[in-house]
Amino acid sequence: MFLKLSLRAVFLGAGGGNDIQWCFSQVKGAVDDDVAEADIISTVEFNHSGELLATGDKGGRVVIFQQEQENKTQTHSRGEYNVYSTFQSHEPEFDYLKSLEIEEKINKIRWLPQKNAAQFLLSTNDKTIKLWKISERDKRPEGYNLKEEDGRYRDPTTVTTLRVPVFRPMDLMVEASPRRIFANAHTYHINSISINSDYETYLSADDLRINLWHLEITDRSFNIVDIKPANMEELTEVITAAEFHPNSCNTFVYSSSKGTIRLCDMRASALCDRHSKLFEEPEDPSNRSFFSEIISSISDVKFSHSGRYMMTRDYLSVKIWDLNMENRPVETYQVHEYLRSKLCSLYENDCIFDKFECCWNGSDSVVMTGSYNNFFRMFDRNTKRDITLEASRENNKPRTVLKPRKVCASGKRKKDEISVDSLDFNKKILHTAWHPKENIIAVATTNNLYIFQDKVN
Repeated sequence: MFLKLSLRAVFLGAGGGNDIQWCFSQVKGAVDDDVAEADIISTVEFNHSGELLATGDKGGRVVIFQQEQENKTQTHSRGEYNVYSTFQSHEPEFDYLKSLEIEEKINKIRWLPQKNAAQFLLSTNDKTIKLWKISERDKRPEGYNLKEEDGRYRDPTTVTTLRVPVFRPMDLMVEASPRRIFANAHTYHINSISINSDYETYLSADDLRINLWHLEITDRSFNIVDIKPANMEELTEVITAAEFHPNSCNTFVYSSSKGTIRLCDMRASALCDRHSKLFEEPEDPSNRSFFSEIISSISDVKFSHSGRYMMTRDYLSVKIWDLNMENRPVETYQVHEYLRSKLCSLYENDCIFDKFECCWNGSDSVVMTGSYNNFFRMFDRNTKRDITLEASRENNKPRTVLKPRKVCASGKRKKDEISVDSLDFNKKILHTAWHPKENIIAVATTNNLYIFQDKVN
């Protein structure tokens, strides 16, 4: 009972300014300032237990980290994440019909729940989705009758005695093998994949269409949303993200570049062009500007674990919506409101088009998202407090407590504050992930993966 209460206290406090202290745990990746394009991390995802953490990069590689077993001698230590498997998921391709290069960059990774000893995940680039099986081998067969130990086949006439093959122990080997390849279904770039709660189907979304797939069938998918106009000159919005409901297998949402979220029910019709609900907040006329449409574009949408709420991220804010209320969000959190005065220069350097992701903690009480200068933000939904932290190698000693950072928008700057003019817009945290059961977070900064955890006293 005491353990349950203490865990609840940790979760409810997670992210609150004074309730929890976040510590540096690990950093993965090279220290060099000269970053190779292929090494830039493009997606981060914990599996359902949190034991495995996968990253994808612009070079088409997937790196999986495994959490080590907790050290029994050190009561307050939690297992570190070490490399478990690395494999090349996608290669660069060329579409000869359209004279178009297809990048190998991994856009999204999604884990399937574990059903047996092996793990399965979906990874996608702009055009092709692959189902990978990750399995372990620590035994090898020996004593074949028709094969030598080196693999060469023997002449059956030379076999005079029969042997019973046996399994011998060997060093652990982790193998990644592609089990399914889902290709040729998207004309435009894939921005989202989401596995259904029936664990048999999944959706993939590009700029104008959403397709429904069965995990066992690669040569056929069903188009469930199509917003492509007959005349492309009439195009006014594109799909930016899509996700299945965590519990209701017939429900999914997709967001648009106009700042709207549409909830669809697949029971209503085979083609879900007509939404069941439309979530949209009326624009504040006082904030209307040339950049309003750009900054209202939604870059990410995530259902809460409970399925009651959904979170959306636009350029300047995170919004929490109750699925029962469409006309406005129930909570709005400003991520970096101090950038509103800088939108002109952010437009000129293209930063205004950056696509920030967001995530929930395990109990849906705290949300997290990234910002510039390698800052990331947490918002506690219960206490309404927020905190800004920095992923930096300056605090890279294990158990170092992260100090809250503050940005000074104008006027006189205090000692610990950072001026908005000195923020580095090349350092940005677009991808974050939160362990489903513990206060462990993964934060991607260009080519480095930072792992932080709460301080255990």
